Amino acid sequence: MARTVLTDIASQTWEHPADRAALAAMRALPGFDTAINAFAKAFGERGVRHLFLASAVRVGPTQRPQLDALWTEVLQTMDWPTRPQLYVTQTPTINAGAVGFGEPFVVINSAAIEHLTREELRVILAHELGHVMSGHVTYRTIAQIILMLGMGNLPFLAGVAILPFQLALLEWYRKSELSCDRAALLGTQDPDVVLTSFMKMAGGREFGDTLDLEAFKEQSREYEMDDSAWDTVLKAINTAFRQHPFFTVRAGELQRWMASGDYAKIIAGEYTKRADVKRGEGLGDDIKKGASYYGDQAKAAVDKLTDTAKRAKDAFTDAMKGGAR
Repeated sequence: MARTVLTDIASQTWEHPADRAALAAMRALPGFDTAINAFAKAFGERGVRHLFLASAVRVGPTQRPQLDALWTEVLQTMDWPTRPQLYVTQTPTINAGAVGFGEPFVVINSAAIEHLTREELRVILAHELGHVMSGHVTYRTIAQIILMLGMGNLPFLAGVAILPFQLALLEWYRKSELSCDRAALLGTQDPDVVLTSFMKMAGGREFGDTLDLEAFKEQSREYEMDDSAWDTVLKAINTAFRQHPFFTVRAGELQRWMASGDYAKIIAGEYTKRADVKRGEGLGDDIKKGASYYGDQAKAAVDKLTDTAKRAKDAFTDAMKGGAR
């Protein structure tokens, strides 16, 4: 299919308000800058490359040339002028990652190549390019090192309040996924392919059977509708230490973004250009939008909790009245 080239598109065009709000909150943590500097000093660019590329193969014109050509197409669609190196690593989980400090590179797991179609691989590559274009890679690299090695094995963080730092980093990590799911859609320009990719990453490929995208969309709606106060608490607990949001959540978020009309406007050419972005410009609006996003969620949760408490109180009162008769 022919795709619209998004000439000079700026990452602010697709970034989720919760991503930007979570990043602002994380940067405000005491000791955050200390931790970032400690990581960069301890590992450095070469150290990170050695850590992530010890068992990976670099893609190029003669090494997986079809994947290399697909990477070229994604870069062209998103009009990104630099070409991050692409690697494949032998790993049984469908996943990929953008890694590095100064010079990001992308690593894709071999399971993605095994289980996904060419167009679904386009989704994965466009998603990772979104992280590169949004400047996420330094913080995501740190999060991955923490998950690989554990906070307790990083003695140079002894002076940092570790649990808040870890939770804040993972919260932002998950929200950055929502931004780059939008980048994946812009790079692919086929909503069903993106959602089918989510379905396969959640449950695997067909293996000779049938996958039903509409049933997966309905499952996504059911998860989001199951939103009593207690369910909200359980979801928060289940998510706190995860790297990625649940795929049903990601599917719901992406469908809401499409329904808002923003995606169609971008494809029609209405988007922020990199040439027009000034450093720091719009930060106040980003924080305001992010606060609104979180505020709406918090208000909804409090309203549910209040309603649940009121119903519990009424039920208890009725029971006591009945017992007093």
